[in-house]
Amino acid sequence: MKVRAKFDAALAACPLIAILRGLRPDEAQPIGEALWRSGWKLFEVPLNSPEPLSSIERLSRAFPDALVGAGTVLEPRQVRDVHAAGGRMIVAPNFNVVVVREAVRLGMVCLPGVLTATEAFAALEAGATGLKLFPAEMIPPAAVKALRAVLPSPTLLLPVGGISTGDIAAYRAAGANGWGIGSALYKPGMAAAQVQSNAQAFFAACAGTMQA
Repeated sequence: MKVRAKFDAALAACPLIAILRGLRPDEAQPIGEALWRSGWKLFEVPLNSPEPLSSIERLSRAFPDALVGAGTVLEPRQVRDVHAAGGRMIVAPNFNVVVVREAVRLGMVCLPGVLTATEAFAALEAGATGLKLFPAEMIPPAAVKALRAVLPSPTLLLPVGGISTGDIAAYRAAGANGWGIGSALYKPGMAAAQVQSNAQAFFAACAGTMQA
């Protein structure tokens, strides 16, 4: 399955990206299993985590049906490093045209961070797969609705930053396609059982909006 098709299928099954900031390589397998058992299929390891490329490699190998990638990707060199480690998804807190273009060149999913309509349109023109609306604390559902009104209808919008289970329904109604979940899902050193419990709670919140 091509990377974009795999991403679309994963997002349709569970529109949640696990942001595993601080994950250690030895935690990759148990945390990955906790997420996979809870229905999650999109795993992101930020590059400011300990040995992130090793964790990405382990997750990619252990969960071939998941789409694994990196967050906090700031330079084209890092895009290449993630690709070499088996990652196929690039997520950034900002929009950097050279990062997006390198990800596109390598056939990877790319979700740059944007805050304004100007950044959003520029990122789409550069070839972004979708838009990470970051930080979501500054982009409430009303702002998502306003962006949705002017962006091309197929544009994928994913609020990230401080999202809780109680936020999902309002963002969904405003036009969000998915969410990145960080510390509300996983914190460094958290037991896999707790991660699984958190993951199941978010999955249930999403399932409720998908059924509505």
